[in-house]
Formats: sequence, structure tokens, C-alpha cells
Amino acid sequence: MERCRFEVILFDLGSTLLYFDGPWSELVREMHQQLYFNLKDSGLDLPQQAFTQDFRSQMEVYHARRETDFREYTTMAILKKVLEGWGYPALQDEELEKAIAAMYAVSQRHWQIEEDTIQTLQILGDRGYHLGLISNAGDDADVQMLIDNAGIRYYFDLILTSAGESIRKPDPHIFRTALDHWSIKPHQAVMVGDTLNADILGANNAGLFSIWINRRVDISGLSQEEKNIQPDATISSLAELPPLLEKLEW
Repeated sequence: MERCRFEVILFDLGSTLLYFDGPWSELVREMHQQLYFNLKDSGLDLPQQAFTQDFRSQMEVYHARRETDFREYTTMAILKKVLEGWGYPALQDEELEKAIAAMYAVSQRHWQIEEDTIQTLQILGDRGYHLGLISNAGDDADVQMLIDNAGIRYYFDLILTSAGESIRKPDPHIFRTALDHWSIKPHQAVMVGDTLNADILGANNAGLFSIWINRRVDISGLSQEEKNIQPDATISSLAELPPLLEKLEW
């Protein structure tokens, strides 16, 4: 019997397929230290405390801005802007990429794969679904490394990041880019993610079937605006996804 509804399953990455197990505020300080020391090793004469505070402040500014305009301000772009203010406007991207990679290596150690990720992706692939991934992130290379570290690249036909596309979920454009890859209509695709105001709102606005996975969500911390966003279905683990899709398909 031929499936009658969905052809593509799209996933978020963080808190959907992977989870973070570290003390974030402490790790941010370590990440910025690693960035500074790598820049120093490249010959830049920067005061550590003032520079890292400036970088942190600029990251916070742009991260707040991207939540309203849904443009992605990459870590590279922010770092270049900060360094220009410190008198270094013409550094080679290769130098900066090395420093950024060292920074993200700190947090990468604390991303773990969910215990049901591999099995779920395998089941869906065996059933003939095309799988894709859309991740909001300020650095594409960081996401690619997380995917490789988790050993899940094999399962995906398409991997999109907001850093690579310059646009963030929930903007419908990034979902349309994914759909165009397979030349399918929105109603033929599912989006699975943990963030109501990015994954679910974006999928709803783009016409995809939205599935909210909430096992890593602090329900008590949701805003009223987030609570007003309604997914088409809700699951508490990835293991629930294949049987849910089976019910929806027939």
C-alpha cells in the first residue's frame, strides 16, 4: 500500500535530536577565553577582559535582534565587527575560523545524542521517508561538527542552518528552501522540533504539519505568546514519532 500523505520529515537539532548537558554560563566564559587566546596566538594585541566583555555584549545585542527580524547574524560577522572596533579590520577568514572553531569546541563536548535518535531515524528511513534538518545557529561549521560527532549525517538528504541561509526559523523562507529541495508541497512535509516560536510557528506559517517534542522543554517557563502557538501534534520522545506518523498516514 502506498503512503497517502507525507514524504519528508524535517527535524530541529538541539533539544530534539541532541541535548546539552553542561553549565551554560560557565562554559560561555570558557568559550570566550578560548576565542581570545586563539586570537592572541595569531598576533592580535587585545586586552582580555575588555575584549571578551565587548564580544559578549555584541553577541547579546545581535542575538536579541535576530529573534525579532529572523535574520541570522553569524558569529563570524559579529567577531569581525568587534575586531574592527579594536583596530583589526582586515583579518583573514581562515584565522577567524580557527579561533571560532576553538571556541565552539568547548560547547561541543557537552552535546549528547538522545538515546532514541538513531533508532528513530533508521525506522523512518527504512519506511521511505526523506529526512532533512533545519537548525537555527550562528555558526554553520559548529552545527556540521555536532552532526558528525553524533554520527547522524548519513540519515539526512538535506541539512540547512540559519547561518548558511542567512534566515532563521520561523521565517517561512527557510522551510520553503527545504521543500524546494524535494519539489514537494508544504502539506507533504512534517516539522519536528522543541521550540514553539521557531519550529512550530514556522511550520504552521509555512503550511507544514507541526509536531512539538517537549521532553526538554521547561513548560512552566513558557510565555503566554508561546502557549498560544498550537502544534498539530505533541510527543514526549522521538520513539513516539514513527507510530504517530503511521496513524496519521492511513
